[in-house]
Amino acid sequence: MQHDYNVITPEHARPIFLWTQGVPVEGDAEQQLIDTAKMPFIFKHLAVMPDVHLGKGSTIGSVIPTKGAIIPAAVGVDIGCGMMAARTTLVAADLPDSLAALRSAIERAVPHGRDITRSKRDSGAWGDTPASVDTAWAALLPGFNRMTEKYPRLKNTNHHKHLGTLGTGNHFIEVCLDEADRVWFMLHSGSRGVGNAIGSLFIELAKRDMERYFINLPNRDLAYFVEGSASFDDYVEAVGWAQDFARKNRDVMMENLIAATRSVIEKPFSVDVEAVNCHHNYVQRETHFGEEVLVTRKGAVSAQKGELGIIPGSMGAKSYIVRGLGNEEAFCSCSHGAGRVMSRSEAKRRFTVEDQIRATEHVECRKDEAVIDEIPMAYKDIDAVMRAQRSLVEIVHTLRQVVCVKG
Repeated sequence: MQHDYNVITPEHARPIFLWTQGVPVEGDAEQQLIDTAKMPFIFKHLAVMPDVHLGKGSTIGSVIPTKGAIIPAAVGVDIGCGMMAARTTLVAADLPDSLAALRSAIERAVPHGRDITRSKRDSGAWGDTPASVDTAWAALLPGFNRMTEKYPRLKNTNHHKHLGTLGTGNHFIEVCLDEADRVWFMLHSGSRGVGNAIGSLFIELAKRDMERYFINLPNRDLAYFVEGSASFDDYVEAVGWAQDFARKNRDVMMENLIAATRSVIEKPFSVDVEAVNCHHNYVQRETHFGEEVLVTRKGAVSAQKGELGIIPGSMGAKSYIVRGLGNEEAFCSCSHGAGRVMSRSEAKRRFTVEDQIRATEHVECRKDEAVIDEIPMAYKDIDAVMRAQRSLVEIVHTLRQVVCVKG
């Protein structure tokens, strides 16, 4: 039978199904996938998305189903990182001729980046948190208190002041137009400082467990917790909390993005005509092939039949709102973006500010040296990525960005 995926069957390992036809896969990423497939608790096979590339512990762009164990580094440290998109009743003609004022208003409304000044004030965190942040934090506080009673070092993290903030790297806020010139808001962020601290802590604890029980691994970052252990239960609770934080983080940012746009555009408009809020670094229990399994999506999105998802391109390329086709072979998943073809340091070495200006000339965005690592050429071709996963999702809307705010 003809499949639109390739299969690797390594020795003493589960098979690896790769939806990567027509897109490059680096050798190091393939080796990392083989190492993961060797773990004794992998269920059925690994499913690999077309945006696959090397990650810490496990490959970004992979779906890792497990029974009886969980790998914290496979979930990673940006727990619950994901996307949110919402269509507005505005159209392209309603936007101001100069989009610089809109970008400035968004940058003022949402803390972003990381810039610690002499006063130790981080520009990527709130000084005084607004009421919407306080309300969202109040809902998260009981779970946070339960977690920090057991793990006091998590108290001393950026949590309340990071809720509703963007962060750095590939996190972004965008104003986009769809195929009918309707205006969409889209953003990408996760669980910020507190999620990073939770991920780092439990990765360290899992590594200690492996040393204690003399368990040899193909890669130390594949350290795991066994179901039924106290650490496993604590991690599942902590990761669930961080995923809630990430979702609320995106909700609060979207509120502030809408308010910022209203301060610039006088025409009344409503939002949430179509809205999607989806994680792409997370773990949850799901039923596949008739069995309950833990599914870790590291840089992958749930694409159950009929479920809406978001696949962004780079800051100069198209993005897609998609509908899942419920492909069981892929554990009902799709890619979380275009995927990098080179490291951040390689992009900075290879490209110039002039290259960045040319690649993003149609977008109101930063075009300075600090964002060269996010240049569109550092990413795979989003069209090739979409072709490779045509059996996983169907395209509902094609978006092109006109404003992009980077951390």
